[in-house]
Amino acid sequence: MTERMGFFTDTSVCIGCKACEVACKEWNDVPEDGFVFRATSYDNTGGLGASTWRHVAFIEDFTRRDDKWLMASDVCKHCTHAACLDVCPTGALFRTEFDTVVVQSDVCNGCGYCVPACPYGVIDRRESDGRAWKCTLCYDRLRGGLEPACAKACPTDSIQFGPLDELRERAQERVESLRAQGRTEARLYGESPDDGVGGDGAFFLLLDEPEVYGLPPDPVVTTRDLVSMWKWAGAAALSMAATCAVSLLATGRRSSR
Repeated sequence: MTERMGFFTDTSVCIGCKACEVACKEWNDVPEDGFVFRATSYDNTGGLGASTWRHVAFIEDFTRRDDKWLMASDVCKHCTHAACLDVCPTGALFRTEFDTVVVQSDVCNGCGYCVPACPYGVIDRRESDGRAWKCTLCYDRLRGGLEPACAKACPTDSIQFGPLDELRERAQERVESLRAQGRTEARLYGESPDDGVGGDGAFFLLLDEPEVYGLPPDPVVTTRDLVSMWKWAGAAALSMAATCAVSLLATGRRSSR
């Protein structure tokens, strides 16, 4: 069985060059989605979307004493328990042999169920064709034995690709190293199999609270109650069917008198 592959993004060494964004667009032929001018930020792409599969965020907070300017390259998390998979009615979304989550654009019918299902707000529909799109973790490159384009292009190794277990060990060592240097705020996000989505296939080293980076502090798979809901619905349907059967039987008896 193929090892689970993923991303470890070390935001402490991200320089905001956006090489990953460019490499992602070029390799995957992702269309231009325009630039957003923000008078308060150097971030010109705004956020992840159907035509932005890698997004380098610039978090500028000069209200604090340390005048923080944080940078982080965000991407689809390739969740262990992926709600987008649960709700897709066509099978357009599937889990690969590398344990990543991919959308088959030729199977997607544009229903959009996956969009609100994502706890991270990653997957989105493209206005030009209505279909859902997101990072594939360069599935075609993985099948050819190559690393994803974004990791290949990253000049500082902020984006690291490899077997997920190895990345988790490396990330923990990096956190301990930073804390020993006095960076006590260093923490991992999305690496734990015990979190609300069973751990992410793409996780991060952060230098502040997740909310500062626009990430949910406690992500939960949105379909966690789906099985119990179907069970209750099934029980309710059986109860209703039994009630109708009893009612019809009683009616039949009265009419035969």
